[in-house]
Amino acid sequence: MESEPTPPEQPETLAEASAPSAPPPDGEAQAQAATLDELQKDLEAAQTKAAENLDGWQRERAAFANYKKRIEKEQAEIYQTTAGKVIARYLDVLDDFERAMKDQPPEGDTAKWAEGIALIYRKFQNLLEAEGVTRIEAEGREFDPNLHEAVTHEESENHSSGHVIEVFRQGYKLGDRVIRPALVRVAK
Repeated sequence: MESEPTPPEQPETLAEASAPSAPPPDGEAQAQAATLDELQKDLEAAQTKAAENLDGWQRERAAFANYKKRIEKEQAEIYQTTAGKVIARYLDVLDDFERAMKDQPPEGDTAKWAEGIALIYRKFQNLLEAEGVTRIEAEGREFDPNLHEAVTHEESENHSSGHVIEVFRQGYKLGDRVIRPALVRVAK
């Protein structure tokens, strides 16, 4: 008779199955403990390095954001400076239009021609306003050396001291920047 194969020995209880096997010899335990300590030190070093890298990355990101803002501001200033220089050259033409409008003929064929000139003048003003150019209000206001350039100082009974009596040439600003100061007469 053939014998039946014997099944491998089964632990009798679950507790026996989950019980740890015999402890490794002392030398092996020490090696495992040393390896564990070394792995923990490596983990701590890696975590420290990761924190340093994160901090460095965050600093560089903030530095780049500041750089980007500074460049945008510089570009806006360059645009405003360049536009201001170009626009300032056209302000003399605007002055000529204003002088021509003061002597506009009241009637006749030349009056129609003058109306056409007035239309061109208004279009030119609108174009400058669309670019952000604004006229500096001066007449009757207190003299401000940042906005006005005094041509003369005169006695005036109608104006208090330090106020603008008359504007000889209009002043203009582009945004907050003065393109051309107003030429004015100031009361003493």
